[in-house]
Parts: sequence; structure tokens; C-alpha cells
Amino acid sequence: MSSATGSRIVVTGATGNVGTSVVRLLSEDPEVGSVLGLARRIPGWSPARTEWAAVDLASERTDLTGHFAGADAVVHLAWAFQPTHDPATTWRTNVLGSIRVFEAVAAAGVPTLVHASSVGAYSPGPKNHAVDESWPTHGWPDAAYCREKAYLERTLDTFERDHPGIRVVRMRPAFLFKRESASEQRRIFGGRFLPGPAARPELLPFLPDVPGLRVQALHTDDAAHAYRLAVRSGDARGAFNLAAEPPVDAELLGELIGVRPVRLPRTAARSAVAAAWGMRLLPASPHLFDAVLRLPLMDCTRARVELGWRATRTATEVLEEFLRGLRQGAGADTEPMRGRKVG
Repeated sequence: MSSATGSRIVVTGATGNVGTSVVRLLSEDPEVGSVLGLARRIPGWSPARTEWAAVDLASERTDLTGHFAGADAVVHLAWAFQPTHDPATTWRTNVLGSIRVFEAVAAAGVPTLVHASSVGAYSPGPKNHAVDESWPTHGWPDAAYCREKAYLERTLDTFERDHPGIRVVRMRPAFLFKRESASEQRRIFGGRFLPGPAARPELLPFLPDVPGLRVQALHTDDAAHAYRLAVRSGDARGAFNLAAEPPVDAELLGELIGVRPVRLPRTAARSAVAAAWGMRLLPASPHLFDAVLRLPLMDCTRARVELGWRATRTATEVLEEFLRGLRQGAGADTEPMRGRKVG
């Protein structure tokens, strides 16, 4: 893939949580000659050897093939989490937009496609042991996020059959956090008017301990390192689970923030989420809540063996950094990542 001037990499969704980390790592890689970041709005931030183009994947008029021409790899990260009350809108961006990306990769003759799938693509699974990449990927059908991720897994099955000469990598990371993503993720999941300083543990009388609420986390930079390894690898194909240890549950969170966990039935917790979502006070839907309670824990052996990847931070360290970012209103110089404590 390398040439005298280095490889050319195109990154969609380059200004978000994962995109900013992937672009930065690629721009620092001596084997990468140039990076083209695609986003709806061009940022003020511009790392070395990086160019930008304004692209809306939901638009049928977007010339993705022209942007991909001559690229050695396309890293597809673009994703819209909202509006959760209008799944047709997210479907247009996430599913139809991704299909446009895949078709343009083939039309431009790009040899490598690295796609951001997710733990959310997996069918319900165990919470007491980890599953590998062979676990079914049918998602939780009631949640738009999972439904869309699972649909794209099937789309890529067909794409790989029809384009065997294109190396396709599917990354399936756990929940991704970093300090700079705190404001963006607060707005996406907690709402525009949930103040970051409310993350202070002394404001919580107790921590809800909901049965099944046991998930995995990973630092965004660690995930970005896996993407870089996948781009540079000449033969890595297929799916790779990405997560850090230990799994996150109410006991770990309670120890982390110094708040006592109190058992709360699923029905009570879901009813509260559904009420807040129905009144448009909470962007995160009760359907996503249902999915999170059913996500399997992931085994990351394949990423360690075939990519030489491992997480450099524990899940506890990741959450500590993220909570500091919440309290400080941390962000970055891109439109999705703007730092602010409220609003």
C-alpha cells in the first residue's frame, strides 16, 4: 500500500469522537502520506498532512467516488445518533449513506475498506463470559442504532461476496470515551441542557443497579490505534472485537465515584427512561436502554493475535478521564466536539 510519498487515507465522520483520534494517529504515521477528512462541516482543527472536504452522506448528490479516487484505504466512521424520535432520518444517513460509501469504494477501486461496526450489532448474549466475533450480529431490532449496525453487517456480507478483491475490516468496539468527547456525548445521550457539573458524585443519593447493566468500555485513542493497525495491515480481514477490562457494572461505578449502588428493577428503570424520552427530556431512547441490558461481553483475542493490538488503559481509567471531562465541559475544535458545560 505504501508508495514513495506514502499512502492516501480517506476518513468519513472525521470530526467526531472516533474520527478525531483516527485522523490524528494517521497524520502522525510516517507511512501515511496524506489524510482526507470528510465531514458535514469543515473544522478549524487541521493536523499535518490532512485536508478536509464538506460531505453529507445523506445527500444523493454527494460525489464520494471523486473523493475516494486514488485512495489506498477508506475508514468509514460517519454516524448520526440523533434524532432518536425520527429513525427514518438516521436510516438515511447511517444505512443509505453507508451503502453509498461502499458503492463508491468499489467504483473508485479502493483496495481497503475499514468499517465502524459496533458491539451494538451483536444479538443478545451472555454477561458472565465473553463471546468472539462468530456471535450472531442481528442486533436488538427495537433499537434504531442496533438495527442499523446489524443491517450494515448483512450489507457487507454481500459486498464482500461481490468484491472479493477489496479487503474489508469490520471493527466492533465497546462504548468509546475520551476526555474531549465528554460534551458531545453528554448532548447525544443526556440532552443539551444536562449540565456537565451534575456529574459530581455528591449530587447522587444512590447509584441505580439495574439487572443486566454490565457493559464494556474503551478509550477512543485505543480504538483509533486498532483502526490504524487495520489500515496498515496487508492481510487483516473480517471482524475484530475491541474492549478494555474490566467490564463496567454498578459495583465498579459505585467504587469509582464513591456512591452506594441500590438495586433497581428493570421495569422501574425503563419506565423512567421511557417517560423522559417521551417528554423529549432525554435523547437516549428506552429501546437503546433495552439493547444495552442485552449486549454480550466481547472477547478481544483476535485483535491481539492478528493485529497486535491491546488496550493501553483500563476501563476504570477511561471512565475516570471521561468524568473529569464532563465536569470541565471538555471538547475539541470540531463542530460535533465543541466543549461546553451546558446547552
